[in-house]
Amino acid sequence: MTNPAPIDDVPIGGDMIRLGQFLKFAGVLDTGGDVKEVIAEGLVSVNGEVDRRRGRQLQPGDVVSFEGHRFRVRP
Repeated sequence: MTNPAPIDDVPIGGDMIRLGQFLKFAGVLDTGGDVKEVIAEGLVSVNGEVDRRRGRQLQPGDVVSFEGHRFRVRP
């Protein structure tokens, strides 16, 4: 059994952030075009489930995974 990737906490300075914004804010991707592409291709998961909605609202405690990296939303 492999160990899951460690989780990096990303403080967002508020109560919610949209998935597309979070990926750029956390430094995972650089452009909105890149964000749109990887989300549409089903390469991003939230709390263990693929989510294809850039506008999905993330709440503190949600965990976003992409390319073997995991990021937890923090207020």
